[in-house]
Amino acid sequence: MKKVAFVVYYHRDNFYSLNSIAGALEVEEVFESLDIFFLTSRDNLIDSLKELVNSYSKVIIAISFTTIQLFEISELVESLHRKFHERSLIIAGGSHPTGDPSGTLKMGIDIVVVGEGEQTIIELMNKVVADKEIGDVKGIAYYNEDGKYIYTGRRAPIDLSDFPPFPIRNTRFGAIEITRGCPYVCYFCQTPYISGTTPRHRSIESICKYVQILTDHYGDLTDIRFISPNAFSYGSEDGKSLNLEKFEDMLFNVREIIGEKGRMFVGTFPSEVRPEHITQDTLNLVLKYGDNDNITVGAQSGSQKVLDLCHRGHSVDEIYRAVDLTLKNNLKINVDFIFGLPGENIKDIKSTIELMKNLSKKGARIHAHSFIPLPQTPFSKEPGMRVNKMYKKEIQNLIAKGQAFGNWDNQEKLASKISKYLRNL
Repeated sequence: MKKVAFVVYYHRDNFYSLNSIAGALEVEEVFESLDIFFLTSRDNLIDSLKELVNSYSKVIIAISFTTIQLFEISELVESLHRKFHERSLIIAGGSHPTGDPSGTLKMGIDIVVVGEGEQTIIELMNKVVADKEIGDVKGIAYYNEDGKYIYTGRRAPIDLSDFPPFPIRNTRFGAIEITRGCPYVCYFCQTPYISGTTPRHRSIESICKYVQILTDHYGDLTDIRFISPNAFSYGSEDGKSLNLEKFEDMLFNVREIIGEKGRMFVGTFPSEVRPEHITQDTLNLVLKYGDNDNITVGAQSGSQKVLDLCHRGHSVDEIYRAVDLTLKNNLKINVDFIFGLPGENIKDIKSTIELMKNLSKKGARIHAHSFIPLPQTPFSKEPGMRVNKMYKKEIQNLIAKGQAFGNWDNQEKLASKISKYLRNL
């Protein structure tokens, strides 16, 4: 028997969160007791486990998933449980397990990591590898030997600078998370409920350390992307006011490392910006340091009533202003909308359609989503509705013109099923 196998289900929709977990393990002593495997498909995972369970004393399967993936992952876990339950330990984390730890355990998961996972996974692996009790590890949920549900309590927020954004020894590079936590508490979003409402920023020194690692690996082909709930908020103490000096200091230092041939993307996937934070000053920094020709802004609705119900904290006028200013600076702009938000009526739908049409005429691209209730949010018990036919007609028209995109139709199919699941919790 070899040492413990730590098997990461490296799904394309979750590799950012899994990168942070694998990166955290790499810098700890417990890593020397683990062989880490990154498996990218269901078939690859199951086929590899058939061999690994016979070669290792313990096999730990790590899964991260969102609510959109709930039923897909549930089917996978059922299969894993049936085939490998006696010879493996399944651990799940991410946004859905954090919001619904009890339901996640009922799927057949052995341990749920609730909230931020970096410090939790380190302590948990030390216990598991040493065959010790896990009850004093903060931030986990599980059933004890008597079948009783145990939640060990919320863990204190981490300092991002204490942990790598991705694994280095296993060479799974990706975007660098620069900010965690969001003060806006939008009622459809899980971010503040998972990461808190006080922004925590990775230090410039830490960001530059990992930018240098990427540059040493990729050379002139280096691409730098950032993970943030609001890209322009870097350095801000409250996440609402801007700290342009700190933000530019970070961008300047990154550009110094990657040089003219390296590329840095600011205010685009996997982060977006808020309308009120699009100013001439912030756009000047994008133009000065960034290589992207577009930014992504969250609008969500064209109805002020719905924006207020969602606790968005900005106005429809600010959406117009942000789009006009961005286009004036010769940057393209993608504008996020969510169809079917709670409290929306026909008047609100018409207002949103009017805004989408007006913005697309100006040159914006519409990124369409369907509302899906998410666990632990104020809208978690709201129904997932069929997308109104007026939305369907307009968005299909815009898509045909190349003025819109998005997976709203797939999300619509999932919405009612997820809604029913959450309302029965």
